[in-house]
Amino acid sequence: MNRKNFLSSLLTIGVAGPVLATPDPTRTHVTTPTPATDTLPLLVPPFLRYGDIIGITCPAGDITAKEIQPAVDLIESWGFRVKIGDTVGKKDFIFGGTDEERAADFQQMLRDPELSAILCARGGYGAVHIVDSLDFSPLKAKPKWIIGFSDITVFLCHLHTNLNLASIHSKMCNSFPDDWSKAEPVQADSILSIRQALTGGKMEYTVPLHPQNRAGYAQGPLVGGNLKTIESLAGTRSDIDTAGKILFVEDTGEYLYSIDRMFWHLQRTGKLDRLAGLVVGGFKVKPDDPGEEYGHSVYDIVAERVKPYSFPVCFDFPVGHQRNNFALRVGMTHTLEVKPDSVQFFSV
Repeated sequence: MNRKNFLSSLLTIGVAGPVLATPDPTRTHVTTPTPATDTLPLLVPPFLRYGDIIGITCPAGDITAKEIQPAVDLIESWGFRVKIGDTVGKKDFIFGGTDEERAADFQQMLRDPELSAILCARGGYGAVHIVDSLDFSPLKAKPKWIIGFSDITVFLCHLHTNLNLASIHSKMCNSFPDDWSKAEPVQADSILSIRQALTGGKMEYTVPLHPQNRAGYAQGPLVGGNLKTIESLAGTRSDIDTAGKILFVEDTGEYLYSIDRMFWHLQRTGKLDRLAGLVVGGFKVKPDDPGEEYGHSVYDIVAERVKPYSFPVCFDFPVGHQRNNFALRVGMTHTLEVKPDSVQFFSV
């Protein structure tokens, strides 16, 4: 049976703490084990300096050496050195090598004392295949910035939950333009934000106003990433706890009904109950099939699911599968203030 037919048959710095939502007493939700983020201090890798080395590897989808060259050239122009992993250029169907090859390459970079950061070359799919076979303990002695988004949300969530390690959600090698001189301003700015995040610069974001934003103030650790991936991590060792935190989400290629289901999942698993704030990034929606129109926008879907709570909500934040995909330091404390005439969002 068509699954849609089956379903139819049935967004000012202050001194106050985070604004926590009031749970709905009529609902029950899953109680997850106490995560490491409740017991471990925040582990922030050293910010990069001139001459530091960034490794590039393919833990998910495949990419060629030629395709990553624009990224290599730009990173080196920033004063960093690059070490290219063995998986760049490998291909095993949709993957950048076999599971064993990708795990071995990523593990080598986790252990490499020369590296200060690991940039995932692209997303796609495959991180979940190897996350449980990786030993992340070298990051305790030698913290490194893990960089990426989309499918790499698996690693960003896993590191936050198990090590309380800060990471960077940002564009990857496949998003760097072939000719930097021809890059659109917003595309260039979002890529340059990676350098800003890596070198310890202050991260402030320009957010357009949206009529369905909900006013409020929140301050807390930033968590999140690709919504579908976050949903798939529920109940695993990579699942994230959102209590007292600011959650950001984005997605691409999903039907509206599927997006609705994912927000229901956030609610039913308790991830909205004690949330400090919600940041909604870009959502590239897959068009409804003829005769299967869902009838509600992403804005409508989110607004409906957050009605029982009081945390601030910010729509159209510049993050996601789009040109204005700005770097975010995951796990680090951020401030979100949503007003009728402005939105302020920055790392503390």
